[in-house]
Amino acid sequence: MSKIKEIYQDKLRTVEEGIKLVQNGDCLVVPTGVGEPPALLTALSEHRREYHDVKVFQILPLRKFGYIDPETVEHVRHVAYFLGGATRAGGQQGWIDYIPSYFSEMPRMFQDGLLPVDTVFTLASPMDEHGYFSISLGTDYTMAAIQKARTVVLEVNPNVPYANGNCLVHISQVSAIVEDQTPLTEVGLPVIGPVQEAIGKYVADLIDDGSTIQIGFGAIPDAVVMQLTHKHDLGIHTEMFGDGILTLIESGAVTNRSKNYLPGRVIATFALGSKRLYNFMNRNPQLEMHPVDFTNDPCLAGQNDNLVTINASVQVDFLGQCCSESMGSTPYSGTGGQSDFVRAANRSKGGKSFIVLPATAKDGKISRITPTLTPGSAITTSKNDVNYVVTEFGVAQLRGKSAKQRAKALIAIAHPSFREELTEAAKKMNLL
Repeated sequence: MSKIKEIYQDKLRTVEEGIKLVQNGDCLVVPTGVGEPPALLTALSEHRREYHDVKVFQILPLRKFGYIDPETVEHVRHVAYFLGGATRAGGQQGWIDYIPSYFSEMPRMFQDGLLPVDTVFTLASPMDEHGYFSISLGTDYTMAAIQKARTVVLEVNPNVPYANGNCLVHISQVSAIVEDQTPLTEVGLPVIGPVQEAIGKYVADLIDDGSTIQIGFGAIPDAVVMQLTHKHDLGIHTEMFGDGILTLIESGAVTNRSKNYLPGRVIATFALGSKRLYNFMNRNPQLEMHPVDFTNDPCLAGQNDNLVTINASVQVDFLGQCCSESMGSTPYSGTGGQSDFVRAANRSKGGKSFIVLPATAKDGKISRITPTLTPGSAITTSKNDVNYVVTEFGVAQLRGKSAKQRAKALIAIAHPSFREELTEAAKKMNLL
């Protein structure tokens, strides 16, 4: 047996032994989405009443593990960097706390001690012959957290792809290893309806061959992707690698040949999709997974010429301020990487950033284009950063435009049934 394999065996533990490395008062960091280790988090949930004041930090949990429980928050409490379906109710009710931040800045915040970490739990691929594991599914902030943590526990699963990039953890960095073979969580493409399709067409028509694409999460960004399969020589530099992008690659539209920054490679920081996607990632030289301070840094991502970024929002006001993470003062999600990539596109030579949203909400009863944001709304993308805003009724290009020009352009892409009242509001605000 080689020395590396001996070290592996020495660090191999049962799941119950692995969670015993968590100490009372620990700040436990878990990766994004599919990178969360289900065996460890299930065991932690089952034993949560044995702990005191443990906090689990994560940006987007996919499963509502047992520890996400208002009755046991004095034992184990979830702290969110971003709210999702498993945590949204707790965030809105106040027993889950939320830490706002730009996704791109989180690794630096770990390095500087602004984000605490004692222990890291993460899924990992099987070890290679050199002693390296790949944390390909949630590279994000996890690499930085591992550098600062007292304890690192890997949940090694043969279903986790071994991807290239700065996503490799050496066995010397690892405190303990547990093994599990649970199938990876799969997330299908969202349902795309006529509204999403219409928005997608407007955006797709403005994307040129040879562009480098960043796609956010949601039905509208995926509707754009589905209408790009006829394009040529597209490149990918994004945060999330999902089935929509895989569809583009398989269609032949993505070659990465025209990228002037990291040509020939798909760049991403986390993956969320199907088993087909995870299989594609395994040892694929076309793909690299990197920490989020690399993928989302506006200065780095903006080195891609013709960078096109597509992200969804909830509400946009006459100045172009975008609320993409709350319903008024009620939290809904988080900042994520939207602001990072809007700023990256603005830095890019020939870049275009698109904020996409349906014109209405609540079955057409509420306009998402509004004179001012709902009181308490969190501004995700500022008026100075926003460029293109797209609804199913058209495109408003805002950068370089005056407040009056912006109001007029946004009213023109609002739902027709709201345009008259929006026009009257703009007149009262001396914008028309």
